Amino acid sequence: MNTSEASAALLLHDAKVISLSERVPASFSPFAVVVVTYNSAAVLEGLLDSLPSGLAGAGDFTVYIVDNDSHDESVRIAEAHSVRPVVIRMGRNAGYAAGINAALARLDPLADVLILNPDIRLHPGVGRELRCRLQDRAIGVVVPKIMNDDGSLNRSLRRQPSVVTAWSDALFGSKVAARFNLGEVVADAAVYDRGGAAEWATGAILMIAGHARQLVGDWDESFFLYSEEVDYLERIRHSGLSVFYEPRAKAVHIGGDYQDNAFLSALMTRNRIRYHRRHHGALATALFRLSIIVGETMRFTLGPGHRAALRAAIGPIEWSGVEGPASTRDLAV
Repeated sequence: MNTSEASAALLLHDAKVISLSERVPASFSPFAVVVVTYNSAAVLEGLLDSLPSGLAGAGDFTVYIVDNDSHDESVRIAEAHSVRPVVIRMGRNAGYAAGINAALARLDPLADVLILNPDIRLHPGVGRELRCRLQDRAIGVVVPKIMNDDGSLNRSLRRQPSVVTAWSDALFGSKVAARFNLGEVVADAAVYDRGGAAEWATGAILMIAGHARQLVGDWDESFFLYSEEVDYLERIRHSGLSVFYEPRAKAVHIGGDYQDNAFLSALMTRNRIRYHRRHHGALATALFRLSIIVGETMRFTLGPGHRAALRAAIGPIEWSGVEGPASTRDLAV
C-alpha cells in the first residue's frame, strides 16, 4: 500500500459505505443554525447573506447568533439582517463552547444543528448535501469540503492527536509531516476528493444530528476556545457514531493565522496538552508536551506566536478567566 492509499485508508470506510443509497425525504424537518460571535462585524454579514442559497432545500431553519459581549457592530448587524436571527447576548466573553450550549439549550432535543464560524461562506446547496448524509443514522456529525478564500483547498481533516503526530509536527513542521502522512493534518488530496469517515475535522463548519446530540450532550465549556471540537468529535465517535466528510458539500473559510496572535497560540497550546492528558496517561502526556516544547524552541525566532506557545507549554496548563476572542478557529495551514 502506498502512502496515498494508506492515508485514505486511515480516514475512509469501505467503499460500500460511501456508495450507500441516500434515503432523502421529500421534505426535511426544521433545523437550527448556530453562530458564535465576538467582534465579528467585519465578516458576519457575508455569512448571513450566504445562508438562503446555502441552505436552500435543506428544510426550514432558525438562525441563532450567540454574541460573546462584542464591542463592535456584530449585534446590530445580526438584528438588522433579513434572515431574522435570534440574538442571544451572553453578557460576557463566555467562550465558544458556552456560546454553542446557550443556543442548544433552546432547541428541540432532536433537531439537527449546523455550527458555523462567522467567517464561513456557504456554497449553494451545502445544507441539503449535509442533511442528506445525516439520513444515515450511523453518522453523528457531517463536515463539508472547505476552501480558502483564494480558492485553494483548506486541509481541514485531522488525525487524532498522539505522541507520533506531535513529534512529527515538531521535528519536521506540520506541512512536511502532513506530506508524509505523519502529522495531525491530513494533506492527501485524494482523501479530500472522496467521502468517508474522518477522525476529526476543524470546527469552523459542522452539522450535528439530533440523535447524536442526545447521546453526547453539551460541549465542554472548560476549553473556552480550541480543542473543544476535538473533544466533541471524539465523544461522537466514542458513542458509536461516525464523523463523516462529505466533499459534495462545500464552503469557504476566510480564517486567519493563529500564529500571529500570541494569546491564541498560548491558549491553543494549553488546550492541546489538556485534551491529550484527558485521554492518555502521564508518560504519554509528558512526551506530548515535550514535543511541543522542542518544536516551539526550534521556531522561537519566527514570531510572537511561537514564543507564546513555548511559554504556555512550559508553564501551568490549567487556566481560568479570559480576555480574548472566542468565535473562530483560525487554523490556516
